[in-house]
Amino acid sequence: MSTTVIGKNGTWRNWAGNVASRPVREVTPATVEELAAAVRQAAEEDLRVKAVGTGHSFTAAAATDGVLIRPQLLTGIRKIDREAMTVTVAAGTPLKRLNLALAREGLSLTNMGDIMEQTVSGATSTGTHGTGRDSASIAAQIRGLELVTADGSVLTCSATENPDVFAAARVGIGALGIVTEITFAVEPIFLLTAREEPMPFERVLAEFDELHAENEHFEFYWFPHTGNTNTKRNNRSAGPEKPIPQLNSWFEDEFLSNGVFQVANWVGQAVPATIPTIAQISSRALSARTYTDIPYKVFTSPRRVRFVEMEFAVPREAVVDTLRELKAMVDRSNLRVSFPVEVRTAPADDITLSTASGRESAYVAVHMFRGTPYQAYFTAAERIFTAHEGRPHWGKVHTRDTDYFAKVYPRFGEFTALRDRLDPERRFQNDYLRRVLGA
Repeated sequence: MSTTVIGKNGTWRNWAGNVASRPVREVTPATVEELAAAVRQAAEEDLRVKAVGTGHSFTAAAATDGVLIRPQLLTGIRKIDREAMTVTVAAGTPLKRLNLALAREGLSLTNMGDIMEQTVSGATSTGTHGTGRDSASIAAQIRGLELVTADGSVLTCSATENPDVFAAARVGIGALGIVTEITFAVEPIFLLTAREEPMPFERVLAEFDELHAENEHFEFYWFPHTGNTNTKRNNRSAGPEKPIPQLNSWFEDEFLSNGVFQVANWVGQAVPATIPTIAQISSRALSARTYTDIPYKVFTSPRRVRFVEMEFAVPREAVVDTLRELKAMVDRSNLRVSFPVEVRTAPADDITLSTASGRESAYVAVHMFRGTPYQAYFTAAERIFTAHEGRPHWGKVHTRDTDYFAKVYPRFGEFTALRDRLDPERRFQNDYLRRVLGA
């Protein structure tokens, strides 16, 4: 999967291709000192500054017409503390490299999202998460972080040092400073047994509370235009390791889930009327399977078919109603949706602007194939999500603004006050932050 590129004319684009910006210049600092100097120089020239990871956000969170900081030289593990069971890692490190390096050391994060292309700072700053009954987002596993603030100074924070900054900066959307280093809690590597099986949509909704309560990690995909879902349950296992055989893995995860799915989307894009039929076939293509492997091999999978995505966190008790409304809306509309709807959960956490802040949450994500008009579908879905006080993922498409966030985040004012203190000149401002946090 390629990352973002700056085109010949100096245009930066995100992975999905739905966001573009033209920075004045790019800086690729090799040290924290160089990064701090770049921020100070931008201030002298009165330019805005944004850091960009691999561009996996569908929002313009990282777009800038000022100085674009690329952290790809700020990578690697800085320190492993086996007594405290933490790992300190540079901000530009891709999650993929972190997961591989930890596995070599016999360590693992407790929970992770379903792709690992993003940088650790990009993933945590936007609130990237997987699914979990008891274990929360990647940001909730942070034990300390370091950031360069608007005046070029370096601030370290944790639960005991600058705790107010720590409460907010774990999911900071790039508004409080540029994260340079993160310390994560880790644990000895463990095995997960994954059980994937098709299940009727109505049965999943009827049994949702039990499926959530009985499994450490439960998620499912519903295929619009069908009454079918594919469920996935991941639970810790004593072993033995029993990975998916290589040929099966290639056939199911590459050939079907990426190759055939890509072709199906091309067909659906060319002839939208075929989409319900394709959905019926797709929803039956993947059969039940069970396998046992180390965490990142179970939690994550390759996503090569490009798409645009919207995701909202609703209170967990509202998810069944939300999904019924979503299905009814699709069924009575003339929309043609070729991508499954993904449903995951998270326990409440204590991060100021985390989508699960202070409430147990369920995530509902809607996707559209890249290049297909998505506005009608997303607008109708967003209307349903917001009726349940949904909180949008900071890195995924939404139209919400400051007034809305002040209503759905009890500690919203706490975050904006901290931003006023750390970045009074709005050095890290861009159009997206102006909309979601105010000017």
